Amino acid sequence: MKVHAEPKWLHEPLPGGSPKATVAVEPLSGGEVRWPIQAMEAPGGPFERLTSTGLLTRRSRWLWVPCPAFLITHPTAGRILVDTSLHPSIAARPSENFGRLAARIAQPRVEPGRDLPSQLRDRDVDPKAIRLVVMTHLHMDHASGIAYFPSSTFVLSDVEWRVATSGSRPLLRGYRAQHYDYAFDYRLIDFDGSRIESYSTFGRTFDLLGDGSIRLAFTPGHTRGHMCVILRLRERDFAIAGDAVYTVRQLEGGPPQPNPPDPHLWRRSLQELQLFHRQYPQAVIVAGHDPKQWSELQARFE
Repeated sequence: MKVHAEPKWLHEPLPGGSPKATVAVEPLSGGEVRWPIQAMEAPGGPFERLTSTGLLTRRSRWLWVPCPAFLITHPTAGRILVDTSLHPSIAARPSENFGRLAARIAQPRVEPGRDLPSQLRDRDVDPKAIRLVVMTHLHMDHASGIAYFPSSTFVLSDVEWRVATSGSRPLLRGYRAQHYDYAFDYRLIDFDGSRIESYSTFGRTFDLLGDGSIRLAFTPGHTRGHMCVILRLRERDFAIAGDAVYTVRQLEGGPPQPNPPDPHLWRRSLQELQLFHRQYPQAVIVAGHDPKQWSELQARFE
């Protein structure tokens, strides 16, 4: 897979932090895709790999699941986005952004006027004024809308960039290079670097602004370079789990994800999240694609 974008390393925290800063966060869904529950929670049994594709489940029983993004407001660094959800063009032409095969399988949909850039404008936020975008990973349902933020600095793990921009058959691994092959400002974090430290139950984290308000936790398994985002609110933490867990049930010992690229690393990352959940029950942990949890989330957390 040939990608022309040239990323840079991020070895030090970015400017804009302030001592003891706390943030606010607004969960936003810029669209939905349609998946069988067996693709998120392993069904078990001798035919698990086949069942998890949804081929044995009637389409009428597949779920519409959210494609989240999160708008963070930092007191001095301004507005920061986590993931980009679906591109607005999907409202009219899904196959143009997702490709024909992925659009046919996942059936991505965006309600006109409810795409992510429109929701940002409704909050008086110009998408072109977003300074930073943190990418938990580069799968299509998270990276589809990258093109809408050309003025932003994108932060992700070096492992994720390497996996997403190399190798054959990217679609089978959830990637579409057209989503991120732009001459944008990509910054890569080496989670074996000198500024990496543990935080709470997470073994490897990077303090994005150097003030403890936004920490990026290396949680590989779902993809080999996946990150979670840990935010400091006024009285508790808020964890954006990305796809380290698809559903809340996985936090609570429910069925695992089917066929992650690295099952061992996925279980280790899951254990870090589960331990965090047990030790800090007041913290909010948002799973990647849980329709029920999404319908119950507050509009804003501070």
